[in-house]
Amino acid sequence: MTHDVPQIDTSVAHPARRYDYWLGGKDNFAADRASADAIEAEYPSIRIAAVENRRFLRRAVGLLAGEAGIRQFLDIGTGLPTADNTHEVAQRVAPDSRIVYVDNDPLVMAHARALLTSHPDGRTNYIQADLREPRGILDDPRLREILNLKQPVALLLVAVLHFVRDDEQAYTVVQDLLGQLAPGSYLVASHATGDFLDAPTRDQLSGHDFVLRDRDQFARFFTGLDLVEPGISPITLWRPDSDTIVAPEQASIYGALAQLAGPAAGRRAG
Repeated sequence: MTHDVPQIDTSVAHPARRYDYWLGGKDNFAADRASADAIEAEYPSIRIAAVENRRFLRRAVGLLAGEAGIRQFLDIGTGLPTADNTHEVAQRVAPDSRIVYVDNDPLVMAHARALLTSHPDGRTNYIQADLREPRGILDDPRLREILNLKQPVALLLVAVLHFVRDDEQAYTVVQDLLGQLAPGSYLVASHATGDFLDAPTRDQLSGHDFVLRDRDQFARFFTGLDLVEPGISPITLWRPDSDTIVAPEQASIYGALAQLAGPAAGRRAG
């Protein structure tokens, strides 16, 4: 399948390319690097946070594909391809996993082939769309070709909700997406927070294109869902797979995994 790649505006920083820069990638431009450097000047451990967020994604997807038995994944806010993309993690555990990626950066479209190298037993596809328009994502025929929304799906909103600055819009988007998923589906989300930062740093970061939400605000995204242990947690403390744990203030991000109520539900956090 081929798609026309829209013109990429290299003069405006984009979160996906900025994240790529923090992770040591090369798919970024001067505006992205300048924006990333400005954030890093205010929060020097941002590169650590980016790496830890990726590790959280890997652990959550591994649990879903393994213990939870999920075979369908909708990853919105995909970002540029790097190590341990969602399909790679899921298909290592379950080769028949099916993944749809969504991002609004046209540069991700240019690299979509790297996201579409599925295991032959599974399938992947990529949609260029915006989280703020959930119906456009859910009604896209490319999604419907890959995912059966009558069966459980894992919805991944990893490090993307903090770019929806309007609170009510952010909560409505999540509700609209979850409202179209089958019982037994899951939500995985991570979100930047100021809870582990000092007041001057929080104030400095508030001037950028993302919003810091506290624990209660983050918890609202999971209203009505069954949280999986350990519930809402700093990402570095969410089922760590190493004895060396990064302090929350170095990766000031909350993460959680939760399930829509249904026949397979019932994993409540303490």
